[in-house]
Amino acid sequence: MQIPILEDVVIILGLAVVVILLFQKLKLPSILGFLITGVIAGPHGLSLIGDIHNIEILAEIGVILLLFIIGMEFSLRQLAIIKRTILVGGTIQVFGSIILIAALMWLLNNNLGESIFLGFLIALSSTAIVLKLLQDKGEINSPHGKVVLGILIFQDIVVVPLMLLTPLLSGEADNIWMELLLMLVKGLLVIAVVLIGARYIVPKLLYQVAQTRSKELFILSIVAICFMVTWLTSSLGLSLALGAFMAGLIISESEYSYQATSNILPFREIFTSFFFVSIGMLLDITFLIQHFPFILIFTVATFLIKALVATLAARVLQYPLRSAILVGISLFQVGEFAFILSNTGITYKLLTPETYQYFLSVSLLTMAITPFALQHSQRIASMVSLRLSGKHEKILFETSDTNIPEQLPDLEDHIVIIGFGINGRNVAKAARFAHIPYTILEMNAVTVKHERQRGEPILFGDAVHTMILSHINVHKARVVVIAISDPDATKRIIAAVRQISEKVHIIVRTRFVNEMAENYRIGADEVIPEEFETSIEIFTRVLVKYLMPRDEIEHFTQQIRADNYDMLRSLHGGDSSTVQNLREDLQDIEVASLRIYTDDKSIIEVPLSEAHLRTRFNITIVAIKRKSETILDINAHTKLKQADVVYVVGKPEDVYRFGNMLKEG
Repeated sequence: MQIPILEDVVIILGLAVVVILLFQKLKLPSILGFLITGVIAGPHGLSLIGDIHNIEILAEIGVILLLFIIGMEFSLRQLAIIKRTILVGGTIQVFGSIILIAALMWLLNNNLGESIFLGFLIALSSTAIVLKLLQDKGEINSPHGKVVLGILIFQDIVVVPLMLLTPLLSGEADNIWMELLLMLVKGLLVIAVVLIGARYIVPKLLYQVAQTRSKELFILSIVAICFMVTWLTSSLGLSLALGAFMAGLIISESEYSYQATSNILPFREIFTSFFFVSIGMLLDITFLIQHFPFILIFTVATFLIKALVATLAARVLQYPLRSAILVGISLFQVGEFAFILSNTGITYKLLTPETYQYFLSVSLLTMAITPFALQHSQRIASMVSLRLSGKHEKILFETSDTNIPEQLPDLEDHIVIIGFGINGRNVAKAARFAHIPYTILEMNAVTVKHERQRGEPILFGDAVHTMILSHINVHKARVVVIAISDPDATKRIIAAVRQISEKVHIIVRTRFVNEMAENYRIGADEVIPEEFETSIEIFTRVLVKYLMPRDEIEHFTQQIRADNYDMLRSLHGGDSSTVQNLREDLQDIEVASLRIYTDDKSIIEVPLSEAHLRTRFNITIVAIKRKSETILDINAHTKLKQADVVYVVGKPEDVYRFGNMLKEG
């Protein structure tokens, strides 16, 4: 018994292995390899596939699983945070693109209905390609990643009203407003199902499933939830991708989302490959070659119009120019839902066969360019934003109703905090507690406005620009803390700070250990990886449960940190600077500040010559802070007092032992 779809799957997977292996050796993006596989196997290539419809079904499953996983990695709370991005940014991007493209098509002698419909098609971007690339680069939670996600969500929602408006453009509409009202009601129904499911139904269901400890049942339940919600939205006339994203959001609110993601991930990789292959099958190579000059012109026009409109949308949302350009670069291509919408246009005779082939060629070319554009997007965005801003860039501040001055005090010896998420807020809280002056640089305009109203010394700006860093006196700061989620932007900020100052101490928060070496190489002094610190916190709590003494746990964790951070710092091959050489020469020496709590009379209220601290603890006291006075003249007659802060030098284990003595009451 022969199964036709099995033969098609074998051909595609076999051909894809060869093409992707070649592309990996040439260091070309895998997505481009899948598109080429589709071109080769498709009806306009070698015609290796018997029934393309079967492959399209597998491709749909790939899109569903991709959006499902993205939904699980997101949350309703995060979605609420970017609701303004979805509504305002999405509206500007979609309808701005439609207006400009329709105007261009009308000038090229298309009738008004056809021109507007082409605007509908080209305004949509590729959710599958863009989100996969951003996810692979770890930028889905970066500022520009959130804007891109918000706009793509709006596009997935608006594709249904655009379908309903298509008959109106062809003059065959039948009570279109009633259909739009009905679609709005259906949309509200889906939102209600998601909210109820996320809060009341799914967490309890998955708890019961998890209690059985059956891996098979857990995977079955996750997949069932995904396809049930997707089927529901499809039955209501909404897009499959939107339904899959909503299903992911439902599960994201439970504690089982990470396990669900790990279980679904292998299936996603296989099925999304079929999606990209199916897109490649649509391309007619003969038509592309014959009309290449015109297709190239239309492709460039599409790139420029869509990138400019998306950049404008991000600027209206008050994102810095560099982040806005990254949004524009991410959304310039034509998306997969445009192919679905184009079928509606063919039905209502808004697309001629020739126009349809032009549309396909331009769409596939923009998709093929996307991996390369996003691969170099950070460099392009930095270069363009610097060129556009030049020496005349004015630093933008988020104004508020409060009378906070736009200029900060001329700070010195302060902390510069870049990014005001959880880490940035905690650094600011610690600085306030210790009465250390600080200033904050943040790219989220809403956060800036809110925090300035609360009195925080916060400015709106992109820290990759040296002009903005100079304005907040980075060259006079003691410490710069970089606490943002964008790994590429982090590297550029380190480089920008180092252009201004070689002496400022840069502390970087990063997500993964494998990002540390590059940050050290560029100029960071300390890099704190979240996954390493999380592992320390985990084994600390394990040791507490085994009743290990607190001081031994602290000593052990201190030793682990010292050993690992020294090892990780060495990954970048060292630094030839004097400061780095001094650090290497004195790697066994620690300088620490310790407060005296003890009332031990062998330490306090006696001259240092009688306390014999150097003999007993092998440490040297170099300074004392007593209330507001700093004592630098340390001699044999100096006496320590309770509540003093002493600055000591010694080996780490000796400093640790002396510090424990000072804590004893």
